[in-house]
Order: sequence, then C-alpha cells, then structure tokens
Amino acid sequence: MARGDFQFSWTEIATLLRVMLILPAVLQCAAVAQASDARTDKMLKQLDPDARFEQVCDLEAMRQISKDKAYKPERSIVGALEIPKVVESKMTGAGGAFRSKGKWYQFSFTCETTADHMKVQAFSFKIGEPIPHEQWEKNGLW
Repeated sequence: MARGDFQFSWTEIATLLRVMLILPAVLQCAAVAQASDARTDKMLKQLDPDARFEQVCDLEAMRQISKDKAYKPERSIVGALEIPKVVESKMTGAGGAFRSKGKWYQFSFTCETTADHMKVQAFSFKIGEPIPHEQWEKNGLW
C-alpha cells in the first residue's frame, strides 16, 4: 500500500479518535511527578492494548530524550514517518519523530514493554536529522 492510501475500519477510526482525545491528558499526566503515576496508569488502561503500546513508547521516548539537555521534547510519535515493526512486546522503528523547541526531529528506537503494555522494560533510541518543515503536514506533525 502506498503512503496516503489508507483504508481504516470504523473501529480503527474510533480508536484513533480516542487516542487523539486522550493523548494530551496522558502526556500532561506523564510530565507530573511520581504522585500522578496512578492517574497515568488509569488513563492508559482505558486504551486498547495496541494504542497503549504506542503511547507508553511515546512517553518513554520523551522521557529518555529529555535527558539530553539539547532537547526539550513536547511531543513524540513513534510511528510518525513509518509504521513501527511489532513482535509481541517489542516495537522497533526508524520513523519516530519528536518535537522540541518548535522543530521536529527524526529518531529510531527499540521499545520493549510488559505483556500488558503498561510499563516499558527497555528502551533505546538514536536521534536523527531535523525533519524539514515542508514534510510536517504530510506526516501529521504540528
């Protein structure tokens, strides 16, 4: 299937809409201290397992990338530029993107979670090049 030739079922569309609605709240809760872990877990449990898998990897990408003081990640999308490969509880990809200080950057990653996709057990990444502004819209980056 060529990029842009998407065929989604109504169930998939509904799931995507739920993720879009809950993502800001999940990200906000993840940025709060440990006291909010219970709230974040509660919100993550409301997602279907596939969406939860992606969200915990997005959150972990932001947490790990923020350790590099050159970046202040505001948003992360592990499947922004290409669909990640998933085998059981391991997700890998080279098409992740994160926003920092008004710019988007590509990153590759490996994310391993618990079977229920509630906790990340291992995460590694490599930051790539900035993504040109002309590519933002076609990749859903804002």
